[in-house]
Amino acid sequence: MAPHISLVLNWILFLALFPIAFFWLRRAWRIIVRRDFSEVALKRGEPPANPGRYAPFAAATNLIGGSVIAWVIFGVAAGLFSYETWTTIAGVTIWSKFLFDFALSRQAHAGARQFAGKAGPAGR
Repeated sequence: MAPHISLVLNWILFLALFPIAFFWLRRAWRIIVRRDFSEVALKRGEPPANPGRYAPFAAATNLIGGSVIAWVIFGVAAGLFSYETWTTIAGVTIWSKFLFDFALSRQAHAGARQFAGKAGPAGR
């Protein structure tokens, strides 16, 4: 009996939760404990002028997101969640984390407008 494609995709999604939780919790650890703000509110790979100002928000999103994903992993392994429940929780958590990080990076860089060296709006 060949595995059905949905079974394979479910396993891929479940196994992908492990590195997601690891990286998010590790990033929260670096921000909270080690006070390493090098990955806080990056925009095009550049940190904001004052990353320490936005560090609590980045730490909170990483800690909450990583904890929820770890809870989902435990719930699936223990058989507490149905397929619809754990995929919904994981999907909403992943998308929310991405959107919050995007909004935080845009807010952190809002005051630093950079122009491509052109004078005036017409490029003259």
